[in-house]
Amino acid sequence: MSPELDRTRPAWRQVAAAIEVRIASGEYSVGARVPSVVELSNDFGIAASTAQKALAHLKAEGLIRAEVGLGSFVAQRPAEEAEPPA
Repeated sequence: MSPELDRTRPAWRQVAAAIEVRIASGEYSVGARVPSVVELSNDFGIAASTAQKALAHLKAEGLIRAEVGLGSFVAQRPAEEAEPPA
């Protein structure tokens, strides 16, 4: 993958935005595993702490959920949880 990052903006925000785009486009569907800290570090050429900050932001936004020992997964959004009107 190895996308180019704009060095004038925080790298963690750019990584988080890239993952958000992939979730919105369906590349990462609900329940799909998102790349780990190590994978993000390698793919984007960033420090592990930067990758952790991006994942923490996505978790705080409710886009992903973390499961200890398993990784991070795309969370089901509240709009998707609601039952369709009858």
